[in-house]
Amino acid sequence: MSATTIPAASQAPRRPSVFRMLMRDTGGAISLVFVVLILLAAIFAPLIAPRDPFDTDLMEIMSPPSAAYWFGTDGQGRDMLSRMLYGLRVTLGMGLASLVIGGTIGAVIGFIAAFYRRVDGLLMRLMDILLSFPAILFGLALAAIFGPGLTSVIIALSIATVPLMARIVRGSALVVMGLDYIEAARAIGMSDTRLIFRHLAPNCLSAIFVFSTLRLGQVILLGSALSFLGLGAQPPMAELGAMAAQGRNFLFIAPHISVIPSLGIFAIVLAFNLLGDSLRDALDPRLRI
Repeated sequence: MSATTIPAASQAPRRPSVFRMLMRDTGGAISLVFVVLILLAAIFAPLIAPRDPFDTDLMEIMSPPSAAYWFGTDGQGRDMLSRMLYGLRVTLGMGLASLVIGGTIGAVIGFIAAFYRRVDGLLMRLMDILLSFPAILFGLALAAIFGPGLTSVIIALSIATVPLMARIVRGSALVVMGLDYIEAARAIGMSDTRLIFRHLAPNCLSAIFVFSTLRLGQVILLGSALSFLGLGAQPPMAELGAMAAQGRNFLFIAPHISVIPSLGIFAIVLAFNLLGDSLRDALDPRLRI
């Protein structure tokens, strides 16, 4: 008697990987490639920058884009392309540092609020209070206390990220807490710490990744706005928001000084937003069948 074979049509459908799902989306694929390129450009800025970003050439002040200076020069004769590459390091570093600090604190608060319901109300009310203060107001307050600089901006953006991450993690964790295997783990006497790190946190990672990608674009935009107002990176440091601010007095004479850094901020924020949207779809198990 021959062995019975299962027809291919009755087999369970294979789920494509997250990377394949991401590559199937045109916007997601383009945004991922762009994000990788800007990260590489920021990391290897000292190697690929054509000139020193602080060198001045008084004979080339406010020169428009040309073969010698692809992005032109600023009001002090400095190469805009080199300053853009170095500015990427500061802008992205500021955003990543704020996201890591604020996201970590917010995630811990979210898990505690979901797991220990006795403190849920208190923690969420504190998060509501933080949400009522805009990040720019935090930046102004910290600049008045510690003085303007990247440290004040990073602290302000981290504080503004905490309540948002806490709410996202709490909502995701509450859904996981209602599943049967969590009750089974509790029934066999699993400790709270092991339950959180082994079962609760891993099942919330997709929501955390998606929010972090979207939030990174917002944090970069807010950080650039604070630098534009003079609260962030201080001269002669190269940072995209500060570079846009330095050229606002020359908009009718040399618009490239402000326009090019502003377009750079726009492209970076748009790329992270598109990547976050595509990542959310790729991580959705209902769309991976």
